[in-house]
Amino acid sequence: MGGIAGLLVLVLDIIAIIDVLYSPMGMGKKALWVLLILVLPVVGMVLYFVIGKKQ
Repeated sequence: MGGIAGLLVLVLDIIAIIDVLYSPMGMGKKALWVLLILVLPVVGMVLYFVIGKKQ
């Protein structure tokens, strides 16, 4: 079960990073969001989709 959950988190993190890279926000904000998603995979992804998409 842990392998499937880990794979799901990885796929969702990749989707979040791609969404960040194609968003219209500035390069500084993009870099910070990508860094947050990479350092804190689950928390960073959730924060981006809850807070970051509104910016």
